[in-house]
Amino acid sequence: MSTQPAKRDARSKLLDAALSVIRTKGYSATTVDELCAAAGVTKGAFFHHFRSKEELGVAAAEYWSETTGALFAQAPYHDCADPLDRVLGYVSFRKDLLEGGVADFTCLVGTMVQETYQSTPAIRDACERSISGHAETLESDIEAAMRVRNMCPDWTPASLALHTQAVLQGAFILAKAKGGPAIAADSIDHLTRYLQLLFSPATTDPQS
Repeated sequence: MSTQPAKRDARSKLLDAALSVIRTKGYSATTVDELCAAAGVTKGAFFHHFRSKEELGVAAAEYWSETTGALFAQAPYHDCADPLDRVLGYVSFRKDLLEGGVADFTCLVGTMVQETYQSTPAIRDACERSISGHAETLESDIEAAMRVRNMCPDWTPASLALHTQAVLQGAFILAKAKGGPAIAADSIDHLTRYLQLLFSPATTDPQS
């Protein structure tokens, strides 16, 4: 009974460490020993909570979804009256998050899925659930923006929501390649311009 809170605390420390270390080094290069050192827990504590590094990877993807989900749920763009302003506000919020070093703003699940998509299906699937689940939070605002503008395009809210994630994940890859956030900020600005054009009066007639 007395050890239960300590066990939960060790698990949380390991998950927090995973978010930091894996985004810095990548999943494959991260060892259990490094995770334990970063979390300040013993290897025994690690294997008490996770049977393997793979199991930790799946849990880290789920923890990432919970943590970032809470952040985005409280973001100010939800207060905009126009649904398109909410979509554009979401993109602007993503740009605002480009702070610190590359590992501080890039995506855990985007990092992991690039390494594990073929070798570790359980982590790949957990990352897919995280990315797609986050994209789904944009669908209702995209659909409302289409409805307000009487749009009947040959694309769906779901496909556009996923496209935003494709741009963001690509922006993170470029930031890693360039060693800084400037290129990612440029990519997000292009995404904003694309969305503005997509929903502009010239392209929102029923045939668009």
